[in-house]
Amino acid sequence: QVQLTESGGGLVQSGGSLRLSCVASGLSFSQYDMGWYRQAPGKQRELVASFTSGGSTNYVRESVKGRFTISRDGAENTVYLQMNSLKPEDTAVYYCSAGRLQSTTNLVSIAWGQGTQVTVSS
Repeated sequence: QVQLTESGGGLVQSGGSLRLSCVASGLSFSQYDMGWYRQAPGKQRELVASFTSGGSTNYVRESVKGRFTISRDGAENTVYLQMNSLKPEDTAVYYCSAGRLQSTTNLVSIAWGQGTQVTVSS
């Protein structure tokens, strides 16, 4: 059974940093692509960044380029999202997902985490 568990969210001031973690069980990173999504109130869920099973960054959303970095630690079975220079518009629930990339921005997911809230105050 595949299980994804996020952590690391919280309340931070504008310009601050957070690192989100997603611990995966029941799957191998060498077989699945991973993604971080976010959903703000009243908005659709959007892909923030994705990482291929081959071990490289596939996509980073334009609005977070230069500020967010996705990475993984195979030994710990953990995917990270390092978020720097946070802005109020980054406020959202952030979700980790595992699946197969059909295109640069289309991750067909087989599993989702429960989400972690990130709130950036101005």
